[in-house]
Amino acid sequence: MSEQEIFDKIAGIMADHFEIEKDKITNELNFKKDLDADSIDFVEFILDLEDAFGAEIPDEEAEKLNTVGDAVQYIKENMK
Repeated sequence: MSEQEIFDKIAGIMADHFEIEKDKITNELNFKKDLDADSIDFVEFILDLEDAFGAEIPDEEAEKLNTVGDAVQYIKENMK
């Protein structure tokens, strides 16, 4: 799966989860600062990512995912 395909899939999940338009999602978008996501929103989003990509994201790693780009890189490097 290419980086663009991963980004597109994450953008789709974000659009549903955070009710944001897909065209406003960039690699620099920060989950907590730009989306004002609280810890529950973020945990639910991580669970959605795990389901979508079939990859487990440990809590320690999830805490390091601040931007969409961070999530794309993590999935790219850790997909089954």
